[in-house]
Amino acid sequence: MRRTERVAVPDGEFSLHVWGSEGPGVLLLQEIFGVGEYMEAVAEDLVALGYVVAAPDMFWRLEPDWAVRHDEEALPKGMSMVSRFDWEKGVEDAAAALAALKGLPGVGKVGVLGFCFGGTLAYLLAARAEADSVVSFYGSGVPGALGEIDAIRAPVQFHFGGDDPYIPREDVAKVECAVAGRDGMEIHVQEDGGHAFHNRKAPMFYQPEPAERAWRLTVDFLARTLS
Repeated sequence: MRRTERVAVPDGEFSLHVWGSEGPGVLLLQEIFGVGEYMEAVAEDLVALGYVVAAPDMFWRLEPDWAVRHDEEALPKGMSMVSRFDWEKGVEDAAAALAALKGLPGVGKVGVLGFCFGGTLAYLLAARAEADSVVSFYGSGVPGALGEIDAIRAPVQFHFGGDDPYIPREDVAKVECAVAGRDGMEIHVQEDGGHAFHNRKAPMFYQPEPAERAWRLTVDFLARTLS
């Protein structure tokens, strides 16, 4: 069952959608379509594994509780939301949501899992807040923000598609180089994967085989780092 908490920050408050009641926590950071049916599906997968999941409404400063269907028509609107997104305040909001999740009764260690837009946000949050574990799926902003990587103390798992039209393979290679040799950091590239290959609610993106491989790695990583 999904319930909604409110998170207060100095200049307002926003929704934090919560699933589950007891166990390690996972802060789930949305992609450009909002906290909609895909985030709900991922949350339910995680709750079945024993996690408490919390997904903050990251676009609340632009349009509170905005979420749309995952189709071609919604793509320009989602891109427009990201283009207007204040990353500095956004990371602060995500940190406030992380603190709220940590404060929920019954929650143990807390990790962060972000997809697409949320994959970049998860990475930036990891550099500025205390999480026990971080998983970043195809964050297009990660290759350009590798200067932040030294500030990250938590174990991190990166996922990318090798055939992603939004993230050139040479940019993914930069992340591979940055991660190489770092304790607690790993990167997995599904060479046959395009963008948002894990999104089973978006027929235009979903690729079952790379999705299953990457999800297996994610489940194993979260179990290792949050148990």
